[in-house]
Amino acid sequence: MTFTALIPARYASTRLPGKPLADIAGKPMVVRVAERAQRAGAARVAVATDDARIKAAVEAHGIEACLTRADHPTGTDRLAEAARLLGLDAETIVVNVQGDEPLLAPELIRAMATLASAHPDAAIATACHGIVDPAEAFNPNVVKVVLDARGYALYFSRATIPWARDAFAADASRIPQGLPLYRHYGLYAYRVRFLQLYPTLPPAPVERFEALEQLRALWHGHRIVVKVTEETPAPGVDTQEDLERVRALYASGAA
Repeated sequence: MTFTALIPARYASTRLPGKPLADIAGKPMVVRVAERAQRAGAARVAVATDDARIKAAVEAHGIEACLTRADHPTGTDRLAEAARLLGLDAETIVVNVQGDEPLLAPELIRAMATLASAHPDAAIATACHGIVDPAEAFNPNVVKVVLDARGYALYFSRATIPWARDAFAADASRIPQGLPLYRHYGLYAYRVRFLQLYPTLPPAPVERFEALEQLRALWHGHRIVVKVTEETPAPGVDTQEDLERVRALYASGAA
């Protein structure tokens, strides 16, 4: 099983402008992410960016990069253009690795490719983990996913799904034992043929309201297979505080 890791990286960021180029132990963050993808065993690793500064920085560290349009509405659309620019075959498995996750476990990257390879009937492979913190359960910024008996996604939502009607009516401060409540983790694997199809699919009404692009695939009848992980994946970098925490981990050798 071989796969390609594509890393979308935009310069603009509301809370941390220029985030992909933020220095982490002597290298830009996006380069640290690319190194994680290389350690996962990707046959090819490339950064897809809309900014020449990011492209130049990545290539200076010996990593492939391509310059995409700046007007893509979603990261999936950007990857579709990158796959075309890189000449990837329609059956190539691509893992979408976000450029602001320098702590992402290489094993999880490879697991997404393996999951996609094992489920050719699925358009997308992704991951989730169990929610145990009630604050996460009721946080709309935490995306939830409901699975069927075979591990395929039924729906993604910012709402608390499934809703434990009786248990939450009695006590909404705790999650009842056995409730299959999962937090979606935004790591995806696809075949290039679906990446090329995705931009042609009309946005779904549920996608617009939930602001979740994976719902477009479900709306149009494409299946999403989901791996339930035992551990909570490491968080990404969204703020200066996150960045300082990651820098400290790299400096100590813990990353």
